[in-house]
Amino acid sequence: MGLSSALASAMSGLRANQAALSIVSSNVANSQTPGYVAQTPNQIEVTTGDFGSTAKTTGVSREIDSYVQNQLRTETGGSGYADQTANILKQLQNVYGNPGGSGTLETALNNFTSSLQALSTSAGSSSAQTVAVGAAQALATQLNVTTKGIQSLRSNVEQDLGTSAQAANSAMNQIADINTKLQGLAANDPSAATLMDQRDQAINSLSKYVDVRVTTDGSNQANIFTTTGIQLVGAGLASQFSFSSVGALSATSLYNSDPAKSGVGALNIKLPNGSSIDVAGNSVISSGQIAADLKLRDQTLVQAQNQVDQLAATMSSALSDKTTAGSTVSGPPAGFDIDLAGAQPGNTVNISYTDSTNTQRQITLVNVTDSAALPLQNATNANPMQIGVNFSGGMGAIASALNTALSGSHLTFSAAPSPATATTLRVTDDNSGLAKVNSASSTKTISSLTSGSPQLPLFTDGSTALYTGAITASGSQMTGLAGRISVNPSLVTDPTKLSVYSTSPVTPTGDTTRSDYLYSQLTNTVFSYSPQTGLGSASQPFSGSVSNYLQQFLSVQANASTQATALQQGQSVVVSTLQAKFNSTSSVNLDSEMSNLIQLQNAYAANAHVMSVVQSMMNTLLQAQV
Repeated sequence: MGLSSALASAMSGLRANQAALSIVSSNVANSQTPGYVAQTPNQIEVTTGDFGSTAKTTGVSREIDSYVQNQLRTETGGSGYADQTANILKQLQNVYGNPGGSGTLETALNNFTSSLQALSTSAGSSSAQTVAVGAAQALATQLNVTTKGIQSLRSNVEQDLGTSAQAANSAMNQIADINTKLQGLAANDPSAATLMDQRDQAINSLSKYVDVRVTTDGSNQANIFTTTGIQLVGAGLASQFSFSSVGALSATSLYNSDPAKSGVGALNIKLPNGSSIDVAGNSVISSGQIAADLKLRDQTLVQAQNQVDQLAATMSSALSDKTTAGSTVSGPPAGFDIDLAGAQPGNTVNISYTDSTNTQRQITLVNVTDSAALPLQNATNANPMQIGVNFSGGMGAIASALNTALSGSHLTFSAAPSPATATTLRVTDDNSGLAKVNSASSTKTISSLTSGSPQLPLFTDGSTALYTGAITASGSQMTGLAGRISVNPSLVTDPTKLSVYSTSPVTPTGDTTRSDYLYSQLTNTVFSYSPQTGLGSASQPFSGSVSNYLQQFLSVQANASTQATALQQGQSVVVSTLQAKFNSTSSVNLDSEMSNLIQLQNAYAANAHVMSVVQSMMNTLLQAQV
């Protein structure tokens, strides 16, 4: 039995060597194959008879560091997010152009204000008037072009969402298909190793588009979830993204959780159980290229559009709106009478009062003629707080609505008594001593070129419509204004109106009242800007001149692009470092394989020699028996 046992051991050694040699050969052959993970044989000892044992190869092991692999997938998702964000913001900077360069908003605004300043030094000069109108047209055109560039980027991102969703679906389907093929195969089965290499490659591809968390169960099935817990892949089952593009986007194409009101493509994910989830509305994805696309389309680039729309709106209103202080009501109760005659949709009444805590507060009453747009929404601690009311409803109805809306403010609204007109609203304290009305004024849009006031409707919404800031159920008139703004065609026809603001009496030749006013409004007057621009907050909005505002948001955008590029570069370093660390244990090391090959060669020769010795001894025994 001793020689038989020795022979069996030597033969098992040869078989183990052959299996190991096959694995080394496979490793060497696939050393350049993407995704291939180095394999090692699983060899166990099996007892044979009373003495000795044999070697048995039970399969293969993949040389893989699961911790590093999971970290690499997480950072790959972060890299996909950072790459897309940096690329789009870099393109956005190209839309704005280089500071001080030609064809930029900054240069166009500076040229326009300079032309107004030149007009004041040469009042009545037809050439100066023509130059100023031309500069205004160039500024309006630049705002149009900027809007077109921003919306083109949004449309590109929208298209990329569809492409990325298809790529993610392909990866998820491949993972689910491989899961099915792996059912019934042991983890150390050589054929399973090849399938797991392919599955890992598919998971790595998926991690570029969405954030993934991978768990493997006892049957070697990969279950993939997002970090929010949404299952992407299970045992033979895969979720599917569906994207319905709306094509090219405009400034008014905005996301809404109500599909009937949304103006952008809907991205949903259908789970293996058949339920469907709105990806954007439920924040299903937190990283990867798809998450970046959603944020760029629905937030970052929308905010960029808000910034140029706010510029167009403030610039238009600064030149055309006239603010008139209310008439003092000595009281008690004390307050002001405000004339609402001629107020257009979007025009406002501004009230300042001191409340019971001695805090000064601002209220803006907005003329809203579309009842479907009411009530207006305010951010927490908004200052001023906006209250929408229909100014054409009569003073009694207006007062009633305001007393209800501001019931806790200790303010009282009423129709001003005779001899005031039927268009005068009175606001006072409630005589309790808990509030004090400090000031009140009305702001109305001047529509005539020769109203007798320096205000001028120089810019219009489209070809003829005035910009008044109107609010309707479909949104604010400000949305997309930068893409529609143009110079008042009546002014283009008659540039002299840049100087002539009255016909009865006629504005004297050389009078610079209007050009001085227009220049001052754009360069010196301080305005407050909406927090939706990303500047300031609801309680402390950014304030400054039109020029200051333009410089501020351009600076913010430039900083955002710089930071995004820095993050992109940082993520690239992290991914490269993790990939190198992963490769150090998982990729084929040819030096190690050659060393293993020499060892296998020696072991094979030793086993063969054992067999030769056993054969010689058996022959000797047989001869002795004869």
